[in-house]
Formats: sequence, C-alpha cells, structure tokens
Amino acid sequence: MQTRIRRGLAAAFPPFLVLLAVLGLWYFISLFVMTEDQKFLLPPPHDVVRAGFLTWRSFHEMLLGLWTTTQVALIGLAISIVIGMSIAILMSRHRWFEKTFFPYAVAIQAVPIIAIVPVIGLWMGFSFRARILVTIIISLFPIITNTLLGLQSVEANYHDLFTLAGADRRTRMWKLQLPSALPAIFTGFRISAGLAVVGAIVGEFFFKQGNARGIGRLLSAYQLRLQTKLLMAAIILASMLGVVLFLAVGALGNRLTRAWRTTAAPEI
Repeated sequence: MQTRIRRGLAAAFPPFLVLLAVLGLWYFISLFVMTEDQKFLLPPPHDVVRAGFLTWRSFHEMLLGLWTTTQVALIGLAISIVIGMSIAILMSRHRWFEKTFFPYAVAIQAVPIIAIVPVIGLWMGFSFRARILVTIIISLFPIITNTLLGLQSVEANYHDLFTLAGADRRTRMWKLQLPSALPAIFTGFRISAGLAVVGAIVGEFFFKQGNARGIGRLLSAYQLRLQTKLLMAAIILASMLGVVLFLAVGALGNRLTRAWRTTAAPEI
C-alpha cells in the first residue's frame, strides 16, 4: 500500500509543479504585465474562482450547462464507438471495403468542423440530435484508424495457430484479433473521448438558437458580455470534463488490456 501511495505521489508531483508554474505565470501577467484597462481580459485566478466557483448562481448555471454537454459528449462518443468499430471490423475483413470507404473517412476528418456545423444546423435545426451528430463527426476517425491498426497488427504466429486449429473467421475475430487489438482500440477511445467534448462544445457554441444551454452556449454568452471571469471558469470546467472522460476511458482500457496480457496465449 505504501509503495502504491509513493508511486501515486511521484506521478502527481511533476504535473503539480507545472500547475504551480502556470498559476504563477498567470498571476504575473495579470498583475504586472497588463495595464489597468487590460486586466479585465485576464483576471487573476482567485477572482476567477470567486466569481465562477464560489458564487452559487454562476456555478449552478455552469453545472447545468456542463451536464448538458456531458450528455451530448457521452452519447456521441458511444455512437462513434459502435459505428467506428463496425467500420474498422468490416475494413479488416474485406480489403475492397477498406479501399472504397477509407478515403471518405479521411475526407470527413480533413474538413474543418466549423465549416460543417452551419450546414448541419440548416439541415437538422439546432436540436440535441444536431449536437450529437457534430460530436460523432469529430470523434469517429481516431476510433476507425486505431481499431483497424490493432486488428491488422496481430502477429502472424497467432494467425497460423488459429489456422491449424481450423478456426473460422468469426472465431479468429472474437478470440484473437479483437483481444489483441485492445491497446490500440482504447488509444482511439481516449483520443475520441477528448474530441467528443470538443465536438459537443463546438456544436453548442454555434447552435445558439437551440433550447439546450450547454457549456458551449455559456462560453459564447460570457464572451459576448465580456464576463471574462466566468469565461475562464467555464473553460476550466470544460477542460476538466475532457480530462475526466480521458482518464475514465484510459482506466477501463488499462484494466481490460492487463487482463488480456496476463493470458499466456489466446484461446481458440
């Protein structure tokens, strides 16, 4: 137990030092670099905490917005995982499918999401589903590429073992390729978890006519009203949401991957 605590403290100490350095730089710029007329652009951290987190009305408003954004991000991420893994499995099993559709997956990823959002708003309105679609578009590609890479990177010796045992393609996929690809798959999930939060916030930021008041709409409102203290607090909350999703997906992936690695060889 003590060894585990020491390892945890050792792992947390460098990020803590970086956090102190960032806060110190923030204070220095806010208090000594900016003039009195400019200080509202970057208020010091304690003002941000007091206005955004210690004032219940503002904090409650941001929590409600964060909950809406979390719903959009989680639903969009879940749908992206289902669609992305399905496409990657089809690409790994059918070479013609990969050659046909992979360029379009790259094209969707290459188009700036800001250019797509207005079109989605015109087609689907400014609804909850439109925000989910934006989230899916921005988080789908890493799942496809990482899952496909993992499925295609299984060692040839394992494939030979399954061939000798007479395993069919379905058995090979479920008992060999998918378990072996777990590290790559969850790497894609972690990347897409952060992107899902970005997609949800971008959709909310631009769909101002919608009913849902997510953290993205609050960011837009605070920006227009020049409420920089609340704006910085909302940015911090949005960042924390991305970090929490990233860590949660990473913890789940590490647990499943560790269980696979403890197995001496895949079972047929």
